[in-house]
Amino acid sequence: MRAVVKNTAAPGLQVVTDWPEPVAGPGQVLIEVAAASLCGTDRELVEWTPSAQAFGASAPFVLGHEGSGTVLEVGEGVQRLAPGDRVALESHVVCGRCSPCRTGSAHVCERTQIVGINMDGVFAERVSVPADVCVPLPDAIDLETGALLEAAGVAVHAVQRSGGAVAGQNVLVNGCGPVGLVAARVSMALGAAHVVAVEPNAFRRAQAEALGVQVLHPSEDVAAICHDIAGARGGFDVAFEVSGVRGVLPTLLAALRPEADLVTIGHPSEPAPIDIARYVNKRGITVRGIFGRRLWNTWEQLLLLLDSGRLDLDWLITHRFALEQAEEAVELLTGEAGKVLLLPGQR
Repeated sequence: MRAVVKNTAAPGLQVVTDWPEPVAGPGQVLIEVAAASLCGTDRELVEWTPSAQAFGASAPFVLGHEGSGTVLEVGEGVQRLAPGDRVALESHVVCGRCSPCRTGSAHVCERTQIVGINMDGVFAERVSVPADVCVPLPDAIDLETGALLEAAGVAVHAVQRSGGAVAGQNVLVNGCGPVGLVAARVSMALGAAHVVAVEPNAFRRAQAEALGVQVLHPSEDVAAICHDIAGARGGFDVAFEVSGVRGVLPTLLAALRPEADLVTIGHPSEPAPIDIARYVNKRGITVRGIFGRRLWNTWEQLLLLLDSGRLDLDWLITHRFALEQAEEAVELLTGEAGKVLLLPGQR
């Protein structure tokens, strides 16, 4: 089988043609992968950065955690899926037994395993995954769009984590990669008064501007501009930090009003300091973090937004590649690209 593999605990990847065929074991399904989407975590894994190593991956394994496809076979005990079903994949495999899982917070399961990191992923012609992580796709959502749902769900989860503090509110988004763009678009769809984004990359700035977002360069006085827009409110109501850049939190906190919300999404490669006394104690700003999607509330809301027409995702896709072009696809992630897809059926 053709697959994109992380062979060793060192920088690099390898495209192979003889990876062992997966099988549908008990509770699992075998999927023919239609589309797989790349994200920054895949780049971190290829470069084998400290952030990637922190996931506890053990090479060799097939890369890729954002994908969609068609069920080929179902394993013993699987009843809710059948061959021919079209599905998107949740990348977090949870235990179902720990306290968070049993109390409605499976997104922070203590034993989370991640597709494409702790088990073989979707940068391959076929993949075997637990049936529980498969999300059946409505007829109106094609398989390429299905490969975008995992990442889009991160943005929806961030909005949920803010307490829904976007309707009629001023929203600041730091970082206009795909997750940041969807966070901006969802905020607009839910009725945000103003959405301001911060992004240094010219291509991504243009993508955000095409959505109708006011876009600032990090060199501008972001906090002052947000205070001017907010007027007597004393700052913006909610900020989403998507970039993972270590030094941005002071700017975002300074842009917020007292009792506002800051939701962090991007993972800094090293600890990021916060002035607790100034911003959290004296101004009452709430700092929250997210990891993945809330299971399964985020998926339900995301599918509802897509079905209603308030949200579309196809515009995120800018490039499509065959598996053999994986290295070129990874290199695009820091360049002029939105969502980059690998299509295993393409040669």
